[in-house]
Amino acid sequence: MAIEIERKFLVNGDKWRSLATGTIYCQGYICTKKEAVVRVRTVGTKGYLTIKGLSVGNSRAEFEYPIPLSDAQTMLETMCEPPLIEKTRYLIKHEELIWEVDEFFGENAGLIIAEVELTAENQVIQLPEWVGMEVSHDPRYFNANLIKYPFSKWTK
Repeated sequence: MAIEIERKFLVNGDKWRSLATGTIYCQGYICTKKEAVVRVRTVGTKGYLTIKGLSVGNSRAEFEYPIPLSDAQTMLETMCEPPLIEKTRYLIKHEELIWEVDEFFGENAGLIIAEVELTAENQVIQLPEWVGMEVSHDPRYFNANLIKYPFSKWTK
């Protein structure tokens, strides 16, 4: 079983933009229960099916499997709760870690989140200068919740 240990942060400014090129992601959710989330996504020309377990702290079980692109597209169109999550993901190396910066579009336009996967819950990390407030424990920022309450509907 794979364990995902991840922290999420808001992004400050645009300095990160020059550090990487992005890949377009489209993802949807077949199941969004507290105990388990089932996600399908396309990443460029590839498809994936992912099952994630209950979060405990910054950790949770994660199982991800490659699937044919056409299967992923069919699932996105016919099985996933709208709206779909549309984003561009940028991979940026900083202090030996790979940061994933997600710039959202569609109903979540304007939201930019940086995530970093860790090897331990208590791992000490150096934050890049463009990383802002931590939102790891704020459920509004979970992708599965962004379909239920998109960023565009948040009060400023």
